Amino acid sequence: MAIATINPATGELLKTFEPLNDIEIAQKLDLAQQAFEKYHKTSFQERSVWMQKAAEILEQEKADFAKMMTLEMGKPLKAAIAEVEKCALVCRYYAEHAAEFLADTSVKTDASQSFIKYQPLGIILAVMPWNFPFWQVFRFVGPALMAGNVGLLKHASNVPQCALAIEEIIQKAGFPQGVFQTLLIGASKVADLMSDERVKAATLTGSEPAGASLAAAAGKQIKKTVLELGGSDPFIVLESADLETAVATATTARMLNNGQSCIAAKRFIVVETIADKFEKLLLEKFQALKVGNPMESETDLGPLATPDILKEIDQQVQAGVKSGAKVLTGGHPLSDRPGNFYPPTILTDISPENPVAQEEFFGPVAMLFRVPDIDAAIKIANATPFGLGASAWTTNSQECDRLIEEIEAGSVFINGMVKSDPRLPFGGIKRSGYGRELSIQGIHEFVNVKTVWVK
Repeated sequence: MAIATINPATGELLKTFEPLNDIEIAQKLDLAQQAFEKYHKTSFQERSVWMQKAAEILEQEKADFAKMMTLEMGKPLKAAIAEVEKCALVCRYYAEHAAEFLADTSVKTDASQSFIKYQPLGIILAVMPWNFPFWQVFRFVGPALMAGNVGLLKHASNVPQCALAIEEIIQKAGFPQGVFQTLLIGASKVADLMSDERVKAATLTGSEPAGASLAAAAGKQIKKTVLELGGSDPFIVLESADLETAVATATTARMLNNGQSCIAAKRFIVVETIADKFEKLLLEKFQALKVGNPMESETDLGPLATPDILKEIDQQVQAGVKSGAKVLTGGHPLSDRPGNFYPPTILTDISPENPVAQEEFFGPVAMLFRVPDIDAAIKIANATPFGLGASAWTTNSQECDRLIEEIEAGSVFINGMVKSDPRLPFGGIKRSGYGRELSIQGIHEFVNVKTVWVK
């Protein structure tokens, strides 16, 4: 894929970028290593001042950053503004809590003194996706830089202006030169970076194939990785649920980021007694959504990020229909306009043998399953290779306990939409990846947890 800005709402090529050559990549690595040798000796207080300044820049210039995101990958402008605000939040969270999270921890043993010390590793490579072009990066930047590491960013090739803007924010915030750098490179260069002894670990958010490739490259070098990959999150609605609130949340959860979110609700699993009403209300909500120019404030659903994603979504829908699924609404690309637009779509009558039942739809397509009871709901929820998030709706405490205990996922939200929060660890199990971002667990991923024993 060329490194370029292509407006997904119009298909217009706006700007292209020349990838770094091998000499330029080597220079960036040299600078990163030189920066780390000094930066890891800075105090938490110094880092906190710089990180707070980064938050200020994000808040002050959020309108411009939001427009940049919308222009490059198509999310509605109001969602892009909220994303920038969330980035400022995660910067402040780690600016305020990193010293506490990484303080020496005393442990009573047979030694005169024994404790756990947390020390930075060095250069961390971040391979990031286009769907949340600022948030995915800043949820790495906050903990990694506050821990004393330095970062190299290999961003998605369709959001180069966002990638460069993030590097500029870090520089303007006062962080020393080389502490965070953007590498405009293709995916083929990632394995070479992982083989460089100065790169100590990597984090990736993206597809299963991308995660497997990075993990394989890192494994050859015995280097740690954190992977946040795909998801086909269940959204379970049981009989005691507040149905209208559940439907409204279901619509938001499926259409988040034009449907292009790993933690978007994708499989709606509803008990038979309320399934007809849920289906009717969901259909009404989907059909009322305004699809259009993501720069306009009244737009609910913008374009998909690339023509390839549009093509893949349509192929998945058609394959599902061929295997017996029924389309309630949508089901074909919008050909009455330029750009990568796909309408809100609902598929029903999906058998367990239908291939789409096991797949992730990375776009505005909802799958609706009817089940007789909570046992069947949990069984379908877990009948997927993914395990990122899950949302479940009930006011029955016993059902709540079972859902929390038995759903196979990195997070379970009861009567609420799955979301990431700096205060809570975020990540998945099964083919959704491993490791955790955010909270105290996130900052501990890329440090040396050193045991110290003195007698």
